[in-house]
Amino acid sequence: MKPKQIQPIGAQVYFLPIQTRVPLRFGPETLTHVVCARVRLRVALGDGKPAEGWGETPLSVQWAWPSRLSYEERHQAMKHFCEMLAEAWAGFSSHGHPMEIGSDFLAWELPRLRDCLNQKRTGLEPMPWLATLVCCSAFDIALHDAYGNALGCPVYETYDRQHMSRDLAEYLVPAEGTAISFAGRFPADFLVSSRPSLLRAWHLVGGMDLLGEEERTGEEPNDGYPVLLPDWIARDGLKCLKVKLRGNDAPWDYQRLVAVGRIARAGGVLWLAADFNGTVHDPAYVIDILDRLLWEEPDIWQMILYVEQPFPYDLAENPIDVHCVSACKPLFLDESAHDWRLVEMGRGLGWNGVALKTCKTQTGTLLALCWAKAHGMALMVQDLTNPMLAQIPHLLLAAHAGTIMGVETNGMQFYPAASRPEATVHPGLYQRRNGCVDLSTISGPGFGYRLEEIPRRLPEPILTCGDWSKSRQG
Repeated sequence: MKPKQIQPIGAQVYFLPIQTRVPLRFGPETLTHVVCARVRLRVALGDGKPAEGWGETPLSVQWAWPSRLSYEERHQAMKHFCEMLAEAWAGFSSHGHPMEIGSDFLAWELPRLRDCLNQKRTGLEPMPWLATLVCCSAFDIALHDAYGNALGCPVYETYDRQHMSRDLAEYLVPAEGTAISFAGRFPADFLVSSRPSLLRAWHLVGGMDLLGEEERTGEEPNDGYPVLLPDWIARDGLKCLKVKLRGNDAPWDYQRLVAVGRIARAGGVLWLAADFNGTVHDPAYVIDILDRLLWEEPDIWQMILYVEQPFPYDLAENPIDVHCVSACKPLFLDESAHDWRLVEMGRGLGWNGVALKTCKTQTGTLLALCWAKAHGMALMVQDLTNPMLAQIPHLLLAAHAGTIMGVETNGMQFYPAASRPEATVHPGLYQRRNGCVDLSTISGPGFGYRLEEIPRRLPEPILTCGDWSKSRQG
């Protein structure tokens, strides 16, 4: 190993349960609690010196694994897979930059582990690739954090030719018929080098969220946080709202957009996004709603900045030509965009934007970002309702990506108390003021967590794998 290369040597996994203050609906399912997988990854530098990094992601079962299987069955499978991942990462022999190690793991080890899990689940529905990525993301994020910690610098300063041995041509292939080349180019060439300290914050308007006083039932939480949409807008100075729709009930979807749009306009909101939850099968469904808005509510139509993932997640099984939709409004892949190859497939079908998520791994997300930017596609960074440590890489990705408008961030809506220890060090990351989140407290090596200052007491890890006692020679 070279001096600036690392190799994983140990992994620990923690499961941190969180309860939502209000329910969050994903298609036909509702989230009322979630377990966050927190990972501590140990690496060795080329000279044998050890370093550690941390990563975290919510195991959002309903989003990552939509199914008729029981929630608990899917939940236990994802937790078990995290334990399998810990053993695999602790013994993974690849070394280099985290982009290189992460890519090797995604290409070789992750498919093998998923096959092993699914073979154990003989006769049961196999775990989808998106769920495997969600589980793996905490480890991959920890790998990137460990590299920055090992070198004593922010990890976003390492995505260049000085630190990486392989250029992007080793990973990415341009779309056929383009003059694009990835030879001699690195992720740093596609990232914002001087990140902003403030980002516009997108608030999620869930399908079960209350819009007005007449919708109160008396069962709403009385915890000091807003319940009604107008109160959220006023308190946080919101300028951007993402509206969750059903995708299979056009009258309801239209009326929901109109109702939210009118409240938004009255509250000084500037932008809306329409999220159809991947349940639409005919582009005409979306076009009809947009056309009706243009005719009856042109101000609300104009406020819609983009449309997110109306169509089913599996592009190979549902190769729907969506040029007619993207000609009306920017159309963003979300759940479909597992990696750059699917982004390429989506572009061919007419999608012209990509919603990035750190829960699909830092490595894979950066590669998708580079491919999309090189091909002129617009970017957003979307939330998985990230609390605690998960919020920090999420916001840093948005700050370095150069998005169409800010970042979606809604953990403070659904479980604000969960992040109180982290908020003592990073208050601007866990609240929205004047419609923005403030990243100015992020500093130091890795992802700049400043973990030693955060007053959070962790339980014992549920699993420890690999070498935690001594360094390993490269």
